[in-house]
Amino acid sequence: MIRYTLLRLIQLIPSLIGLSIILFILMRIGGDPVAHLVRPEASPDEVAAVRAAYGFDRPLHEQYLSSIGRILAGDFGESVRFRSPAMPLVLERLPATLQLALSALVVALLIAIPAGLIAAIFQNSPLDITITLTSTLGRAMPNYWLGIMLILLFGVQLRWLPVSGTGDWRNLVLPATTLGIGIAPALSRLLRSSMIEVLRREYVVTARAKGLKESLVVLRHAMRNALIPFVTIFGLQMAWLLGGAVIVEEVFAWPGMGRLIYRSVQVRDLAVVQAGVFIFALIVMIANLLVDLSYALLDPRINYND
Repeated sequence: MIRYTLLRLIQLIPSLIGLSIILFILMRIGGDPVAHLVRPEASPDEVAAVRAAYGFDRPLHEQYLSSIGRILAGDFGESVRFRSPAMPLVLERLPATLQLALSALVVALLIAIPAGLIAAIFQNSPLDITITLTSTLGRAMPNYWLGIMLILLFGVQLRWLPVSGTGDWRNLVLPATTLGIGIAPALSRLLRSSMIEVLRREYVVTARAKGLKESLVVLRHAMRNALIPFVTIFGLQMAWLLGGAVIVEEVFAWPGMGRLIYRSVQVRDLAVVQAGVFIFALIVMIANLLVDLSYALLDPRINYND
């Protein structure tokens, strides 16, 4: 397993380089970054001086090679907005984003696992239909709209929860619920489908024929195998979760990486955007690696030592 893990970690390098190329191109297509570094009434000489100071006067390929060289050394440049190194700014916001993401995952699992199991056990019943319709509706709701509705209900009307900022656990409830509800429908529908398929297999029928309790059949014999495709999608949802965090953090004024990147995109703060997206991509890739390694725990037939 150690050899497999090292190989997967090495495979992250080309992906990150490809991401840096795409991001570099997109940020240049979006407009001239120098326009956000000078006063509107700046003279051509002042604009040229700023362009030369930041290296924007050089050919694009030279700009990219220079930036990738600094990135490999861990230097993403200086933020033009905060006038300080970009990576420390991003890492400072990382704990808040991880706290929000992990809380949202807990919310999603608390909703998805019971809903998926109940829908599978009572297949085609009114309860199953209700859960399926609710999942479809939940998947269709945009994060920003759901967040605003939760703010209006629990923050403005009922005044039960704070609507922005950080503090104690109550500040985390609304943004985590908004993100968790976004990914719970897909997870619950997948678990339902996987459980229905597993419950029809011969070893489950045999376990029932032996007189085992239905709860024991479902939880010990069926659910473990049903979790393999569930875990796969669970890992893929990490990318969606972090992408949704950008909007949710802005809606709830949550001081995380997503809000920092959103504000940096608005002012073409390239260094912060590159550092933030790099960290986001690294988190998603590591999450996918952990998902792959978890297969061996769920299915003993999978062996990464070969």
